[in-house]
Amino acid sequence: MPRSRRNGNLLDKTFSIVANILLRLLPTTSGEKEAFTYYRDGMSAQSEGNYAEALQNYYEAMRLEIDPYDRSYILYNIGLIHTSNGEHKKALEYYFRALERNPFLPQAFNNMAVICHYRGEQAIQQGDSEIAEAWFDQAAEYWKQATTLTPGNYIEAHNWLNITGRFE
Repeated sequence: MPRSRRNGNLLDKTFSIVANILLRLLPTTSGEKEAFTYYRDGMSAQSEGNYAEALQNYYEAMRLEIDPYDRSYILYNIGLIHTSNGEHKKALEYYFRALERNPFLPQAFNNMAVICHYRGEQAIQQGDSEIAEAWFDQAAEYWKQATTLTPGNYIEAHNWLNITGRFE
């Protein structure tokens, strides 16, 4: 049974009902509807911390979804799971793939910057200031892109860019 039919949460049930109504009303193919169902089930599983189930649903949605914009959000969510699991290299790969399909995902740029900043902090702890600076410079580039796309968002990143002299 699809996850969307077994959720006990009122919010999830409401979302599922509205999504099902929209799927019936919008002119979409059966493949697009099926892809959306897997995507929705992936989001539900992800929100509950069931990452393995979420990944299965996202991979199935990727198999079915043909629209690059929609695929970008699936790839972004896969990146989120890998970030949560501490698999930063994999996460970066999925964020890059999402941005290839949709270069207007500031949240992907932000998450990439956070990973790079984290790696910079790790390099400092290991006593490698040169590597740390390279990671911080890369974080700055990603945060610049995120803040350019959504001025007024990512205030902490904007402040960090100013304080470290990396904001141009």
